[in-house]
This record gives sequence, structure tokens and C-alpha cells, in this order.
Amino acid sequence: MLHVYYYDCDLAVCEKPRGTLSEGEGKDALPVLLATALSKEGDVRTVYPVHRLDRETEGIMVYALNADAAAALSAQMAAQKVHKEYLAEVHGTPNPLEGCMEDLLFFDRTRNRSYVVTRMRRGVKEASLRYRVLESAGEGISRVAIRLKTGRTHQIRVQFGSRRMPLVGDRRYGAPPSGRPLALRACYLSFLHPTTGERMSFGETHFE
Repeated sequence: MLHVYYYDCDLAVCEKPRGTLSEGEGKDALPVLLATALSKEGDVRTVYPVHRLDRETEGIMVYALNADAAAALSAQMAAQKVHKEYLAEVHGTPNPLEGCMEDLLFFDRTRNRSYVVTRMRRGVKEASLRYRVLESAGEGISRVAIRLKTGRTHQIRVQFGSRRMPLVGDRRYGAPPSGRPLALRACYLSFLHPTTGERMSFGETHFE
């Protein structure tokens, strides 16, 4: 059953289950599941995606429920006014224990894979994040909190993987076989309500 944290006439905040698509019109895509959940409350809405999570990633997402709210939330995303945090388990331990990662990333659509590159060219985008090591999870694995400054495709996965600290379960970016799912969850989301301007926050932050 889909968990909805909050909804009103403009937006809905829900928990994305692992393995579901964050956009699309398939019966297992989250916009369809969310519309179905709201219709059960007697509230049939059109659902507009304004950001995305990888299929393998679980966690908190916001969706707009009308075109004006979608435009306002998308503008916040583009202006980096939305705070997004994640919890991950990575192989190894970042040094220092708290810091930033900044890279140039190129996303190859034909391979559905991002790469760290050394120079700016067409299709390359800057990527930046903050991280903080929270604790050791044993067996050479660290539990890490991450706040995105930019939102690039597979950003967390490729930035840690390129430093030989792949996320647990992330075979695509260098993790050893473990039988575990991708250890990545969107744990915190904060944005301005598109109508009232009120700051709305969901989940737990590790940076404030």
C-alpha cells in the first residue's frame, strides 16, 4: 500500500517504494499509484512529476496536482531551492569524514550510465554534493548522509563509485556481488509550498 505523507489541492508527498518508476503511465509507475491512492480518498487528481528517483532507489518524493503547482515546484528544483537528502551505505570510508564532492558528469542515454569526465563539453554538467559519514555499518561499509546541491542522473552512485566507494548493491557502478538491493534512500525533502510560500519539510535532516 502506498504511503502518502501529505496532500492538498496543489501537491502530494509520498514514499516511493523500491522498484517502482518515479514517472510514466504504466500501472506500476508511481504517478499512477498515487492517483489511485488519492482517488480512494474520493479525490481524483492529475499527477505531475517534478523530480525523479532511480527505479532502485526508495524514499520521499513530491508530486504536483495541477499545472501551476508543477511549474512552481519545477522552478524551485531548477533554482536548487529544494533540499534533498539521502542515506546510503558505501564500501569503504570517505576521507575526510565530512566534505563535498564536485565533478563533471556525462550521461550516456544509450547505456543509461553516467561517467565522470575531465572537461566541459556538450552534454556535460557540473555535479556537486555534501556528505557526512554517520557510522560504520561493519564489514568495511559506512553509512553516509548526503545532501545534493545538483540533481544529475545517477549522481550519488557515480560520484561515490568513481572514488572506489560504490554504494552497496550497486553493481552498475562497481559494487561487488552481495545479493543486496541498492542501499540508497531519499530520507529528507524540503521545499516551499507553491501557493502559500510556506517551507514544508518531510523526513529527517542530517545537515542542520
